[in-house]
Amino acid sequence: MTEPGRPADGPGTHGADGADGADGARPARRLGDDDVTARLSRIDELLEQVQTAPGPTARAAVDAVRALTEVYGEALARCLDRVDGTVTGRLVEDDLLDHLLVLHDLHPEPPARRAARAVERLRPALRERGGDAELTGVEGRVARVRLRTPGCGSGCGSASTGIEEAVREAVLAVAPELTAVEPVPETASREAAFVPLDALSRRPAPPLGRP
Repeated sequence: MTEPGRPADGPGTHGADGADGADGARPARRLGDDDVTARLSRIDELLEQVQTAPGPTARAAVDAVRALTEVYGEALARCLDRVDGTVTGRLVEDDLLDHLLVLHDLHPEPPARRAARAVERLRPALRERGGDAELTGVEGRVARVRLRTPGCGSGCGSASTGIEEAVREAVLAVAPELTAVEPVPETASREAAFVPLDALSRRPAPPLGRP
């Protein structure tokens, strides 16, 4: 059985020339973002299978995963205790570390700021399709987002539903403390909040949720 924290022998676990390091230790294999995403998806699939399987063995497996997650969460918390705010700020810039901090309820940023950043990340893709989104605020545990869908204002059948669902998933993924994401009807007084596509290169909108 492979020791925790040490990759099994196989392709990609050695150095570039397949040799061990200068001290005899084999360098740890690093995962790219696509590899991480694939493994997270696979973990979700396996956990779903285990959770729906009957019997004490399945329950023991779930308990083992839960206990291991709690121990790793404590280890991450102890790491944060030993770094300053500058380092913590750099950690949240990494998508995987950002995800783990949220998972273990250790994220230094409030839910509103995380939600604003999630919406901001979606805006380029929405604008390419003629839509847009803007976080108007968080009230209690509800995020409120103003949506513009392609060519039909604040609501237009499947297009509106698709954008609303994408925004909801993005926000709740980074701010699970929130319970809902509600669309806010667009009004004439708020038209200026959406920057026309031809003006983006001249005067980009400032990032949401930043001072």
